[in-house]
Amino acid sequence: MLPKGTIQSAHIWKRFRRDRKSVISAGLERVRDRRHPADDRWRWALRDIDFTASPSESIGLVGANGSGKSTLLKILTRVMYPYAGAVNVSGRVGALIEVSSGIHPQLSGRENVYLYGSLLGLKRRDVARRFDDIVEFAEVGPAIDRLVKYYSSGMKMRLGFSVAAFLEPDVLLVDEVLAVGDAAFQQRCLDRMRDVLAQGTTLVFVSHDLGAVEATCSRGLWLSNGVVRADGEITETLAAYRRDVEQAAEIGPASSGPVTLRKVQIEGPEGKTPTTQGPLTVTTVFESEEPRVVRLYLGFSEGTSALIFLLHREWEIGAGETEVRCTIDHLPLPRGRYYLWLNLFRKGDLIPWRPVAHFDVTGPLLDRAPRAVIRLSPVHVDARWEVEAT
Repeated sequence: MLPKGTIQSAHIWKRFRRDRKSVISAGLERVRDRRHPADDRWRWALRDIDFTASPSESIGLVGANGSGKSTLLKILTRVMYPYAGAVNVSGRVGALIEVSSGIHPQLSGRENVYLYGSLLGLKRRDVARRFDDIVEFAEVGPAIDRLVKYYSSGMKMRLGFSVAAFLEPDVLLVDEVLAVGDAAFQQRCLDRMRDVLAQGTTLVFVSHDLGAVEATCSRGLWLSNGVVRADGEITETLAAYRRDVEQAAEIGPASSGPVTLRKVQIEGPEGKTPTTQGPLTVTTVFESEEPRVVRLYLGFSEGTSALIFLLHREWEIGAGETEVRCTIDHLPLPRGRYYLWLNLFRKGDLIPWRPVAHFDVTGPLLDRAPRAVIRLSPVHVDARWEVEAT
């Protein structure tokens, strides 16, 4: 008998039948290519997924859209079953995989709370004991006796998360649905997930908000095309995922248009690797067809969508090549790999916003605050501390 809150996934494979094609599409495909193998009718969503989660462990499940994250959660909740392999989840499972998952539109909010509790195996008095906390957290008090079909998507999500998190499941599975809520409610959800972790609940959290994942989870599981690419400490897993995404998006210096980026170079003093709190110089060379006034934006990132800081400068470039150097005297980045994003603008994009180069920084690792206290900050700040007994 496994302890409650344990998840065992042994060599999970899952496939789906490809969509049937219309008569026109099928005819065009036969004309275009007759070399497809017979098993092309199937698409593998998960391939040999093998992992174990211990009670009270927090796992961040990351990966691109279509990588198999939601499919894995549905298998863990037994909404669907694997083609091969075995899954064993011990104890009650609270899941919020879709906005309306577990919520019946023809029932009131009150009826849905009690229905969900009965599905988890709770007695009516156990649900009643937690009912007021559920309604207060979901902020649906005036509408709790209204049919759920009249709720907004945000109200459904708040009620679904509140029920899943407050009925004390042994395993809590949360998908990207938190993106529906506003910033304040998202933070409350993250705080609640930390509370259930402290009570011994096992958490599997799927989100594209890597900061929220890093601040909440201690372990990371990265899926790519249905395969586990990395499984380990959350910071290391997210770093590997970020590097892969950035390298896939990175574009070389050359570009087409009225202004062309010919060169990008990032270096520290005497051409060495940049160091934390040391100088860093970015050298760019542009070639323009004619003189024009432009604005250059340089962004520094460790993830595709979240810049650490941004620099910009406006000047006039002449016809031909122009070299631009930007020097940061005290680089505020800790040790790690970073990416340079660039945009050249004049009444529209001359060079669109995109990553153009990556570079490494040597120096100290960032001091890590406890995840339950604060989200991790990606900058290094020197400071003087004085402590005196009074």
